[in-house]
Amino acid sequence: MGLFFLKMMNHEDLAEALQDALIGFQQRKLKRKLTKKCQRVHEGIAKQGESNILNNIYTDLYITEGQGNKEHEMRNVEKNANQIDEDTPIKISNMFEPRPDQDKPIRTVMTQGIAGIGKSICLQKFILDWAEGKTYEEIKFIFPLPFRELNLKKGNHSLMDIIYFFFPETKGMRFTDRFKVMFIFDGLDECQLPLNFHENETLSNVSTSASLDVLMTNLIKGNLLPSALLWITTRPAAASKIPAEFIDQVTELRGFDDEQKEEYFRKRISDQTVANKVVDHIKESRSLHIMCHIPVFSATVLQKILEAPEGGETPNTLTEMYMYFLIFQTIQGNLKYSGKNTLDVPWDKKGILSLGKLAFQHLKNNSLIFYTEDLEECEIDLSKISVYSGLCTQETVQFLGTVFSFVHLSIQEFLAALFTYTCLRNDDKNVFESESTSQENENPKVIDLLKAAVDKALESEHGHLDLFLRFLLGLSLESNETIIQGLLKHTRDKTDSQKGIVEYIKSSFKNNLCPERSINLFYCLNELNDDSLVKEVQNLMGSGSLSEAELSPAQWSALVFVLRTSKEKLEIFDLQKFIKSDKCLHRLMPVVKDATTALLCDCNLTERSCSNLCKTLSSDSCMLTLLDISGNTLHDKGVQLLSA
Repeated sequence: MGLFFLKMMNHEDLAEALQDALIGFQQRKLKRKLTKKCQRVHEGIAKQGESNILNNIYTDLYITEGQGNKEHEMRNVEKNANQIDEDTPIKISNMFEPRPDQDKPIRTVMTQGIAGIGKSICLQKFILDWAEGKTYEEIKFIFPLPFRELNLKKGNHSLMDIIYFFFPETKGMRFTDRFKVMFIFDGLDECQLPLNFHENETLSNVSTSASLDVLMTNLIKGNLLPSALLWITTRPAAASKIPAEFIDQVTELRGFDDEQKEEYFRKRISDQTVANKVVDHIKESRSLHIMCHIPVFSATVLQKILEAPEGGETPNTLTEMYMYFLIFQTIQGNLKYSGKNTLDVPWDKKGILSLGKLAFQHLKNNSLIFYTEDLEECEIDLSKISVYSGLCTQETVQFLGTVFSFVHLSIQEFLAALFTYTCLRNDDKNVFESESTSQENENPKVIDLLKAAVDKALESEHGHLDLFLRFLLGLSLESNETIIQGLLKHTRDKTDSQKGIVEYIKSSFKNNLCPERSINLFYCLNELNDDSLVKEVQNLMGSGSLSEAELSPAQWSALVFVLRTSKEKLEIFDLQKFIKSDKCLHRLMPVVKDATTALLCDCNLTERSCSNLCKTLSSDSCMLTLLDISGNTLHDKGVQLLSA
């Protein structure tokens, strides 16, 4: 009111001074709130009152400029683990600084990254640094608004109403061009708004009420608060929800490189002897090394095993890692909430399998967030959900309700696989069969379930069920079933399902699978402790007879797998070392794309084959150089240079 009268009396200088004082007061209150909210981070089920100080454990993550892709997220992890771009990494502290070749300021940044890679932690660190006065001091206000919270806000509101609702400390604030604000929208993949950018009405007044969808689209387009900065995070598959013309900068969060993984473990584990053991064990296992983009799982499980006085067998596959993780969380939850400290695993069969049912039902629909009615539908006791806080998180939004999600997509996939397997073992139910089919087949076998799961996973264009399949196959092993026997009604009879499913997977390579599905099948074989195909190809490579060998489809896939998952980055791919033919070039195209330079000279390739290769690399924007026998460049960085 005072501002209004001062302006009416033409005391603009006094009005501005009062406005600055009010803004300073509101900013301090907001910074105190955000500091308190962001300074600590909880990992899994913490002991009473226990959490980690973010600044003590935070490790910079590898962020680059560029677009993610829509392949299944696990394939992105494997590719990133095998090959880190040589691009200059971007620090979160200069995310909005224009690059030297950019001629306009950056208003809207979209950061892509797979689930669990660290997007939310990056934002938390950025907000904390701002609240503590360490960065972007020119920004007066930062408003973090996760989409999972916005989903709960119904009805029409003005943008100011939304800000006042979520940040009551700012009531009375008025936007002017004299100070800069930033909105942070975390989790576009969780957004349930239609985001009709080309159909919604235009809105430019922050005090005008409209639907949340209209507010969001106008804010992103720049009709509302054109001077505000926007930072949006998303999984790659959901990035297209916002048209590219409304995004000034796209960055990709790649997780930890090898040095950062070690740095995190040494910060996370205070006993450096144990930390060294964890790092050494991770390096020995390709699957675990790849999955260290979610280091808290590896740190939690391996730390507990290696710290135990009696030691213990360390997990070597993903399924083993996640089984131990489930056991650890179950024991911790029992200790924290019942005070019982028992050597036996206190399985809550009903609770865990109800979570598994929730995980499976929503995995089919690629859904990551759930609400109260979803849990009730799966008969999950809401009063006990905190017991599962290491697996499933809940976030209550002021006056709006509670949002639930699994702590990581891979946890959802593991629990979905656990539910699928126990349904068959406990209730003779194959979840992939219809009710009528199930009635006809009253005694389904494990091998039938596993074959159906393989078929379902291979039908998925983007590998929607890839990791789920790995877990399901791993759980079917007799040695692993022993670990979860507390969730099963009875032990199974000896069967040859392992041998049968291995042969079925090998036969699947005849179906001309895409490289990503083939690679996942090799990881599936790894979960089944079968490396026969890989050894066959390695023996051929070691003998030097690969260039004359007649390879089966399975062996071709094995060769691609071996070359793509090598621990050493592939700098130069020399086709002369392999079968010199168009067929070989086609089969090994995924390896060629991963390389920095390819030597194709004297390889009996047709001109058409070379030309098609250049076109393929150009369309994929592949950063590859092709050289002929004299060292002349045929193709460079996506530009076709091969003459007719």
